[in-house]
Amino acid sequence: MPHAHQLTRKQWATLVILTLVWGINWPILKIGITHYPAITFRSMSILLGWVLLSLVMLKMNVSFRVPRKEWGELFILACSNMFVWHVLMILAVQDLSSGRAAILGYSMPIFSAVIGMFFFKSPLLARAWLGVALAALGAFLLLWHELVSLTGKPLGVLMALAAAAAWGLGTQQIRHTKMTVPTLTIVFWMTGMTTGLMLLVATVFESDRWAIPPAATWGAILYNAVGIFVFAQSAWLWLARSLPPLASTLSVMLIPVLGVFSGAWWLGEVLHWQDWLAVVLIMAAIASVLWPTRSRAETS
Repeated sequence: MPHAHQLTRKQWATLVILTLVWGINWPILKIGITHYPAITFRSMSILLGWVLLSLVMLKMNVSFRVPRKEWGELFILACSNMFVWHVLMILAVQDLSSGRAAILGYSMPIFSAVIGMFFFKSPLLARAWLGVALAALGAFLLLWHELVSLTGKPLGVLMALAAAAAWGLGTQQIRHTKMTVPTLTIVFWMTGMTTGLMLLVATVFESDRWAIPPAATWGAILYNAVGIFVFAQSAWLWLARSLPPLASTLSVMLIPVLGVFSGAWWLGEVLHWQDWLAVVLIMAAIASVLWPTRSRAETS
């Protein structure tokens, strides 16, 4: 397994930008849906992102073609990597503080490690089981705070965890995919499928609340369209397909920390001791699962 210092300059740059873009997006999401229907907001973001992504592909001369035999797998990848994640996570952000949602959402590597062991025959180290226990304790602390608060919404915690589990499954599927098309093509069609499904959900459940978005919501829509659906989603899947899990460790470990502190600074979200401890526990859990193991040759 390659080490962090073996990453190319392009990979390092991608990780740094990905961390910043995804990290500060959590309070931006909260701003975007504060006075606007959550699924509709996400649908508008992803629709605009899909259009912009098509322009990027045309500019880069990337083929849109997907062989007929690969469409079934593409749909499965879209459901786990995007549709379930985006629907449940935006609803969780609606119920939770942006920082708490970020912590729970980026417990994804824990789910990915366990799913990889059970369904993809990826070995799980003993220390990884410790990571699973730490992540579970961290999630319990956040859930406990919601349960004891009169205004708490534990359903938001459960939705965030379900979203993280779906993304963990999708990440394993991407790493093991045998699809022959470019990553950008996969991202384009997954985004298109997710756009259609989310627009359908928004129409069924939120059409009675549709209105012209306020300026702050438009800003959040534009940020998500360009930063998340054009850059971040493509960058993440490119890393997931081309590099071992270590490549995403640096980014994944820092994104929820940025989410917590940017939410506290930007939105004035109050951090309780449970939140601070949950950050420590889940960061330790992610590190225990993803941190590289030294080989025997290196230790001899």
